[in-house]
Amino acid sequence: MTDFNEQSAQDQLDFNGARTKAFLRSIFGVISGHKRKMLAWDEVKDKLKLGGMVYRGMQTVPIDHIIGSVGRYKDFDNAFLPTNNTLSTRWRNINRAFYDDVSLPPIKLYKVGEVYFVMDGNHRVSVAREHGTAYIDAEVTEASSRVPATAEDLTVDTLSILGEYTDFLERSRLDKLRPEQVIRFSAGSAYARLIEHIAVHRYFMGLDLKHDISEDDAVIDWYDNVYMPIVHAIRAENILKEFPGRTETDLYLWIIDHKHFLHESSGSDITPEDAAADYAEHYAPKPPLKRMQDAVEALVHTLAERVLPSAADESSG
Repeated sequence: MTDFNEQSAQDQLDFNGARTKAFLRSIFGVISGHKRKMLAWDEVKDKLKLGGMVYRGMQTVPIDHIIGSVGRYKDFDNAFLPTNNTLSTRWRNINRAFYDDVSLPPIKLYKVGEVYFVMDGNHRVSVAREHGTAYIDAEVTEASSRVPATAEDLTVDTLSILGEYTDFLERSRLDKLRPEQVIRFSAGSAYARLIEHIAVHRYFMGLDLKHDISEDDAVIDWYDNVYMPIVHAIRAENILKEFPGRTETDLYLWIIDHKHFLHESSGSDITPEDAAADYAEHYAPKPPLKRMQDAVEALVHTLAERVLPSAADESSG
């Protein structure tokens, strides 16, 4: 029979292991540039302008979908590993209850999209994750969001961008007008450009049609006749694969600027397909082998320019 001292030693060993993992993850986070901080509910609520809180009752929740906390976001990292030793006593007590198969009360969660934030039960989530538990019982209250919220979409690194996306949808109502829309940037401060594009498009629509254009009509026409043709061209040419880590909306901005440049240069109309293909040809990052081939070709060309004229001079002399 295991005595108390052995149990206590095991609990301390488990806590120390969790703390070590948290420390190593923080080091890797600094090296990789990806933050390991846990999402704070209040910040997410403000950035994404969450609303419509509805009590959903008792549910069985996937633990890896629990990504943040209401009040303990500084005590755990984004894998719910403890970040300081003051959590030891409470953590070890929960850990002992896990070994002894003691039934604990359900945790309480806020839900947004497919992810959850802990109102009560942070230590229980931490211990359960450390022991490889896949699901946990919880009382769930759900909030509504205009933007997608999954464990992949919503991180400390992407929260500001999703906040800008929320502002864009509130301003344009595109999610109401075209529910199938997916307007996603890989970096921040770009959604304002889309609002400018829509405003300019609305102005020229008014000139062409000789009457005032409503904001909704301008948004719909911009999406259907400006944005989506370029996106269709990106898909038809399979261009996105040539720009790793980028999105269709990133490429839309670059290609439409390139389309205007080509138009100004040639004086003729440029199709979205031609603009997309020309942009990819000139600006797609080249793989290492291709860069090496280009460098060798440039070197050969330079040497040829230097050697051939000299040879010609010698023969003529």
